[in-house]
Amino acid sequence: MGSVFKKTFTKPVPADAEVVEKKGQRLARWRVKGKLHQAPITKGESGTDRLLIEGRTFYGKYRNHAGVVVVRPTGCKDEQAARQLLAKWEREAEQIKSGTLDAKHLNAARKGSAPLEEHLSAYERSLTAAEVSDVYRANVLRAVRRVAKDCGFATPAEFNREAIENWLADRMSNNEDMSARSRNYYRQSVVTFANWCVETGRLLAHDLDRVPKADEKVDPRRQRRALTEDELKRVLNVAATRPLADARTVRRGKRKGKAFAELRNETIARLHAVGRERALIYKTLVLTGLRANELRTLMVGQLDLTPGNAFLHLNAADEKSRQGNSIAIRDDLSADLRAWIADKLASSQDAAQAAGEPIPIRVPGNTQLFDVPAGLLKILDRDLKAAGIPKRDDRGRTVDVHAMRTTFGTMLSTTGTSPRTAQAAMRHSDIKLTMGVYTDPRLLDVRGAVERLPTLPLEQNKEQNANRATGTTASTGRHTTPLAPVLAPTPFNWGHFGSSGGTHGLSSEFKNTDRECCENAGNVNEKPSVTSAVTEGHSVGPAGFEPTTSCTPSKRASQAALRPETAKPTRNRLWSGRLPLPLHCYLTDSARGN
Repeated sequence: MGSVFKKTFTKPVPADAEVVEKKGQRLARWRVKGKLHQAPITKGESGTDRLLIEGRTFYGKYRNHAGVVVVRPTGCKDEQAARQLLAKWEREAEQIKSGTLDAKHLNAARKGSAPLEEHLSAYERSLTAAEVSDVYRANVLRAVRRVAKDCGFATPAEFNREAIENWLADRMSNNEDMSARSRNYYRQSVVTFANWCVETGRLLAHDLDRVPKADEKVDPRRQRRALTEDELKRVLNVAATRPLADARTVRRGKRKGKAFAELRNETIARLHAVGRERALIYKTLVLTGLRANELRTLMVGQLDLTPGNAFLHLNAADEKSRQGNSIAIRDDLSADLRAWIADKLASSQDAAQAAGEPIPIRVPGNTQLFDVPAGLLKILDRDLKAAGIPKRDDRGRTVDVHAMRTTFGTMLSTTGTSPRTAQAAMRHSDIKLTMGVYTDPRLLDVRGAVERLPTLPLEQNKEQNANRATGTTASTGRHTTPLAPVLAPTPFNWGHFGSSGGTHGLSSEFKNTDRECCENAGNVNEKPSVTSAVTEGHSVGPAGFEPTTSCTPSKRASQAALRPETAKPTRNRLWSGRLPLPLHCYLTDSARGN
């Protein structure tokens, strides 16, 4: 049989408390904001007097289905309500022992009904143990809390698919106009949290992974483009000179906008250093593919600037993939970095000498390589504007700090780097990212690549070109002409019903030519055409049938065929596109001579 009780704890006796004794028990009385408080006094571990304070809510104590004594908080201030809850727990233990209730399901139901913040606190500790980045951990928790707050989820068990789908749909229709990528991020954050709840026994199952994903290709909000070589040179030049130019520009007065401001030599030297560092930051991002946060954590000790074999080592804790990598450095960039570190050493030596401190002989390895400003994106936007480079091109693609990495990937492709090597340089796990997302197709020389393909001549084409030049056919050696007929044979059409069998209306020159062609037709094609038979002005096909025509002959055409003496040279509407004789038979002598 279980029991309910309130837990007690001790605390120091207030200095202004009055100690009294009642029924053999020492009590302490004190006032807080005019209200009288009373509590018994007990001895602490050190032997000093301490107040014995009783908790406000009851706890239940009972044996579970395994016979283990369990103490659980009821959360009830009323003793009767606490005893009813205890009776329920004992009844569930009996059902589990008898096999009518699943202990796993019951435990998951209990955990799932706990307040959401308790689970999120445990989830945050789990992410910390997994050594994910602070930014990722904060973003995931923020996304889950926002969805839970907007949808009214108080416990993990209340997360449901329909409510989340409606929430995602509302993000599209209201003034927020959330992009497809952002909606997918919120969806994935909630699904990841629900998966963790299932793995830790807080939920039995969930269907949140069936929430449909948004199509990011249909709704692209931010597509980055790569900078061209000319644009890179202009940006680097502006980045190096703009800090000093802006400081010299007059901001107000008659000379507003002109570079007449007078500066001290120390200020000029400092602004030169700022511009040089900014240009070197851009160059390092473009030629190494580092992300801005990765460059921000880079220390001098992580660089090996040996000429011809320079590289930098990126710690696993500072890399996005948490793997750690060694990144090759170009010789010209290595020389720039050596000069930059040498200048940092000279500055620190001058400062130590001025302060009377020991002069260092080298830059400490834990010295930060660059002071990457937090507002680097806004600085880049101003540099682009000063260089005359639009932030957004005609395709809607933009340039930001991460576009430097896109430029790095695109330059690898345009210089002929193999896709597998480019993937390793970009430190991608999927080559689709390298070839698709981080390669700007506009800068690829597709035409030049096609023109560099090998020439594949065809022998058959060579023979046909030679025959065409001599005017002969390769199969028969017969002379052909590339010329088209001077006149189309519209007055008549052999082999069609309604055609005139004579040559009425033709010139004498064409009549002779036509007669010669008819006499020589047998030499060209020994087997006559089916449509070439003509009987008394009517063309007849095989077995006495009329040949097929493109349309039915009209009554007027039939009458003209019966009266050939009245036929006139009109445009034949029954022209089927086939000639009963070779093409050269229809050419005049002048055309054949040409």
